[in-house]
Amino acid sequence: MGLETRMLLTMFLLAALYLLFLAVLWSMGVGRMTMLLLMGCMIFIQYFFSDKIALSSMGAKVVSESQAPELHETISRLCAIAGLPKPRVAIVKTDLPNAFATGRSQNNAVVAVTTGLLRRLDRSELEAVLAHELTHVKNRDVMVITMASFLSMVAQMVVQNFFFMGGSRDDRESGNLMIVWLVSILVWIVSFLLIQALSRYREYSADRGAAIITGQPSSLISALMKISGSMATVPKEDLRRVEGMNAFFIIPTGALLNLFSTHPPIQDRIAALEKLQREVL
Repeated sequence: MGLETRMLLTMFLLAALYLLFLAVLWSMGVGRMTMLLLMGCMIFIQYFFSDKIALSSMGAKVVSESQAPELHETISRLCAIAGLPKPRVAIVKTDLPNAFATGRSQNNAVVAVTTGLLRRLDRSELEAVLAHELTHVKNRDVMVITMASFLSMVAQMVVQNFFFMGGSRDDRESGNLMIVWLVSILVWIVSFLLIQALSRYREYSADRGAAIITGQPSSLISALMKISGSMATVPKEDLRRVEGMNAFFIIPTGALLNLFSTHPPIQDRIAALEKLQREVL
């Protein structure tokens, strides 16, 4: 209940912030249909092609049941428990131990794991990680974050293209544009922080979902500890290469301040799972 309340509050604050942003644009007489159409195209591409973009950026290959029978069997069983249609299954050939899910809907989902993850985790730990990713699919997290990010992207575009929006204008209109620019900066920064917070809350939710699906919070705790502990052995060059996928991974590859991170600190996630374990027992 506490987690759901925090997610709802964050989404309410995002909605209020975006309404304020739209109200300011309207009051300043800014008619930027071309900008909105462009952002609409960007959100369309992100929404409908995010799975292909994510798989391509990681070099992930979709595998058949004959190519990875155990992995397919595990995912099929977890989907039956979670009440989900079976997603496509992909494998990434890299020593980086991680996993991610993508796709705009439950019927268009892909769950990918790395060879480094398959090599390091035992069966119960792998099940817990896969259940975490399937919970993201069940909760439609890709769609939620994509929609939450839309006006943040608009504000970012206003900030970055402000000096191309001016042209030859009178002092009054120039003053209005300056107000729009300042408000856009505020919306961009605050919405970024709120979206990061929403992403962290959804990670907690996916952890909880994985513990419920498998019935073993301890397996996810063990998997998280193994994955985070293995990051130090992965070459920094490999870590930098996949930094753009951090929001998708079960554990991000870089260390950021909690305020700017898409994921909660490992110790906080483990503490929440340990609390759940005590409640279950």
